[in-house]
Amino acid sequence: MTIRMQIALPTEAPARRSLLEMDQAQLADYLAGLGQPRFRARQVWEWIYKRFAGDFATMSNLPKDLRTRLAAEATIAPLTLVTEIVSQDRDTVKTLFQLHDGQTIEAVLMLYDERRTLCISSQAGCAMGCTFCATAQGGLARNLTPGEIVAQVLYFARYLADPTLPPATVVTRPTSVTNIVLMGMGEPLHNYANVWAALHRLTDADAFGLGARHITLSTVGLAPGIDRMADEDLQIGLAVSLHAPNDELRTQLVPVNKGYPVDEVLAAVRRYIAKTNRRVTFEYALMAGINDTPALAQELAGKLQGMLCHVNLIPLNPIPDSKYQPTSDADAARFAQILREAGIPTTVRLRRGIEINAGCGQLRRAVNKAAQPGAVTIG
Repeated sequence: MTIRMQIALPTEAPARRSLLEMDQAQLADYLAGLGQPRFRARQVWEWIYKRFAGDFATMSNLPKDLRTRLAAEATIAPLTLVTEIVSQDRDTVKTLFQLHDGQTIEAVLMLYDERRTLCISSQAGCAMGCTFCATAQGGLARNLTPGEIVAQVLYFARYLADPTLPPATVVTRPTSVTNIVLMGMGEPLHNYANVWAALHRLTDADAFGLGARHITLSTVGLAPGIDRMADEDLQIGLAVSLHAPNDELRTQLVPVNKGYPVDEVLAAVRRYIAKTNRRVTFEYALMAGINDTPALAQELAGKLQGMLCHVNLIPLNPIPDSKYQPTSDADAARFAQILREAGIPTTVRLRRGIEINAGCGQLRRAVNKAAQPGAVTIG
């Protein structure tokens, strides 16, 4: 396991204009305000989204005085690395970033044979209150801006494109991000406008240019947001974090279920499928003695019967000292088999990064504890 770490978290850096918050027209207006011809915007845009520049000094076709002024007044890297940990198998990188106001967010890069999947955050913290989730314990600090969402992707795109950058992993570089999942900190549909602005930038062929079908958005089940998503023009995948097939248990695990009960969420999913004809993934975090019984598997199968869907069973990445612990391999296999026998396509997700706090919010929680006076270093 490899760790790059900075425990001391500064509070707030001087505000600089983030060019990631601008579209091309806004960028052209900004540069025109600096006395530059509008074609400079195209050059800067390509450096950001096609060449993944990390600073203005590398933008060699810009005048030196412009690069110097941009470095003083603007930024294309609004994230500061706090901690980066590589798993023992060197196939997972968990990163904690600090934002300009001192808030912190997480992102995870998972390396597979063919895929380079990036899990990103949409909020600093989360308001959904899921009882087994480390992010929920701290509540919601604020929404991320479109630029802060995009910046997470560009950070890892830069890493994958440059073989000289640390850390060392199993992947041969240069390579590129192949998949993005919005399954990190926060509820994407609770930050709808900013998330979709970022998704348009990430899928725009003139910007980052990743195909929409290679991106999945995960929600705890905000039914109005699911309905709204069904009308979007981008073919972004939908995943719903269900975790229980009935209201009594799901409300204990996912308090937002009080507002959007199981049947209401499933009705929204059915409407989504009818409009889009796209398969939906249901995520189900298996917790020992909580939601992993054969009876619950049978109940879940009944709820999902006939739906164009797939169930992704996830043995929980546990919070230390929590009553919520991962189910056994045998119980996970039994749960999956019951669903498959009922005709529900089901997989059990390979757990990644248990030893590096890869579960949502866990690294942030550990670093915040380590930053307190008298605390010991994590790792």
